[in-house]
Amino acid sequence: MHRVVALVTAPQASFELGCAAAVFRDPPYRFSVCTEHPGNLSTTEGFDMVVTSGLRALDRADTIVVPGWLPINREPTPAVLRALTRAHRRGARLVSICSGAYLLAATGLLDGRRVATHWRYADELQRRFPAVQVDPDVLYVDHGDVATSGGSGTGIDLCLHLVRRDHGASYAAWVAGRMVMPPHREGGQTQYRSAEPVPKEPVPKESLGGLLDWAVERLDKPITVDDLARRANVSPRTLARRFEQQLGAAPGQWLLAQRIARTRVLLEETDLSVDAIAARVGLSSATNLRRRFRAALHTTPSAYRRAYQGK
Repeated sequence: MHRVVALVTAPQASFELGCAAAVFRDPPYRFSVCTEHPGNLSTTEGFDMVVTSGLRALDRADTIVVPGWLPINREPTPAVLRALTRAHRRGARLVSICSGAYLLAATGLLDGRRVATHWRYADELQRRFPAVQVDPDVLYVDHGDVATSGGSGTGIDLCLHLVRRDHGASYAAWVAGRMVMPPHREGGQTQYRSAEPVPKEPVPKESLGGLLDWAVERLDKPITVDDLARRANVSPRTLARRFEQQLGAAPGQWLLAQRIARTRVLLEETDLSVDAIAARVGLSSATNLRRRFRAALHTTPSAYRRAYQGK
């Protein structure tokens, strides 16, 4: 059983905590919550919750999640910093959601590393911790032992990514389906920013949902961006703009990500050859599949299959 412990602090953002709890609630994970001083804990939403476990719970954790750190300019106590560094030293994975990157940065474990946080907090994080390489645009960054995510909802993306890394794409897709969430968003996608004031009468945007479903059902076909644009009855430029607005990625990037995701599931769940899988996911040849797969995951299809079919 993989023990996931959320380290919470008042005032705790309940949504960020809920992101981790929803993803890690079922076996093979066991989810729990701890805080420095057990008892009643206030939330940013105006209600209190009761937390009964103290920092010693971190000594037994395999993954520690920091679901926000508010206010962001608050200094953590030496006891909290010692508990996190001690856990990291024995091999626990440290994960932050949104402003939680501030607490991980205070441990020094993010120095010299690329880090994600909510774009609103990025400048202040960079100012306070100049040794950290803050990327205000990406959804999440995973270094293996330490992982950070951007705004609140990207915590779900990061947690699903960790499930995928732990137990494969098929199980992560099952978890996402239970939550009625997209199974995979690449960490390098851009965070959505509401930089301009919302107009009084917003211009409606045509949803890409139907087009995406159409494409996913035809991944074995050589679909191009022009094919997607014709299906949506728009120009390729308009399609690219809609993808950027709604998905934070270019159409070609999204399509390739779906092909890679399907490849992972087929490698995990079938004994199909790489040639056969390439045909099923529309990557034309085993050579092309291997090249794309290695670029995306830094491993080969055969090594990936051995890793996940052996679990």
